[in-house]
Amino acid sequence: MKLSKFKYKLPEELIALHPAENRDESRLMVLHRDTQKIEHKVFKDLINYFDDQDVMVFNNTKVFPARLYGNKEKTGAEIEVFLLRELNKEQRLWDVLVDPARKIRIGNKLYFGEDDLLVAEVIDNTTSRGRTLRFLYDGSYEEFKQTLYSLGETPLPKFINREVEPQDRDRYQTIYAKKEGAVAAPTAGMHFSRELMKRLEIKGINFAEVTLHVGLGNFRSVDVEDLTKHKMDSEQIFITEDATDIINKGKDDKRKVCAVGTTVMRTLESSVSTYGHVKPFEGWTNKFIFPPYEFNVANSMVTNLHLPLSTLLMMSAAFGGYDFIMEAYKEAVKEKYRFGTYGDAMLIL
Repeated sequence: MKLSKFKYKLPEELIALHPAENRDESRLMVLHRDTQKIEHKVFKDLINYFDDQDVMVFNNTKVFPARLYGNKEKTGAEIEVFLLRELNKEQRLWDVLVDPARKIRIGNKLYFGEDDLLVAEVIDNTTSRGRTLRFLYDGSYEEFKQTLYSLGETPLPKFINREVEPQDRDRYQTIYAKKEGAVAAPTAGMHFSRELMKRLEIKGINFAEVTLHVGLGNFRSVDVEDLTKHKMDSEQIFITEDATDIINKGKDDKRKVCAVGTTVMRTLESSVSTYGHVKPFEGWTNKFIFPPYEFNVANSMVTNLHLPLSTLLMMSAAFGGYDFIMEAYKEAVKEKYRFGTYGDAMLIL
């Protein structure tokens, strides 16, 4: 599979800049792989495609306010710091991206907030854009974390080309987010409202939760034509025994097992036994799924409408079938669906 096969014409005005007014009232395109039929629905109609004892798997990761703006010592130049992950709690060490990267050297100090509320020192150059920062803070770890997050901004992806608004803190998050650690939201899950979850529960749908802390790798462009040469960034995943029991039972009973989002699909496919059962797991995955690919666990999937040339589109095409997905995307553009993080959704059956 070549990168150029995932190019399609997406008018800029179809990239959603704001979420739908109500989470479960985005549009939903339903794709039936067996009949190649496409239906146009509203997201809350999703419930009509699932029955008692079917299983939905959610990613319960929680996004933290990862984007900070600071100033460099002496020159006062504005520097954007994007927190990627905490490396060491005691030493307040964080793995970050800095922009503009060329202006930052080891030993530089960065100041954040009014009255330089927080100071960080650059202690390592990990990659051309990446750095390790040590935050210099005297208070307790809880106070430090509170200060850090109070200065941080919701990390909307750059293609949402607008200022961050107060509503983003809540809307760029699923309602079931629990385990903090993501710098990007698992967007398919953002369409689920409390009402819809309740209705699914009453209908007898079983819920399983896994965790994949979404990193920036989802937005990193693929710059090789031969997809086998692309390396995904590693992301941390957790699959509990409880979750595996629910998922494997659904699979053994020949029920629908629905992966809510590409992050869930990647998590499940990263820990599978030779019998196609999910195994409990705690660790890292850099699994890159593109066509052709034989899926082992989920037999249905909820996902957003993704941007051209993205790894997320590639996974959707691997699951839905390349020709069918590209056809559906053409139709989505024609029908003026909204694309990207805050856009509409697709259910692939």
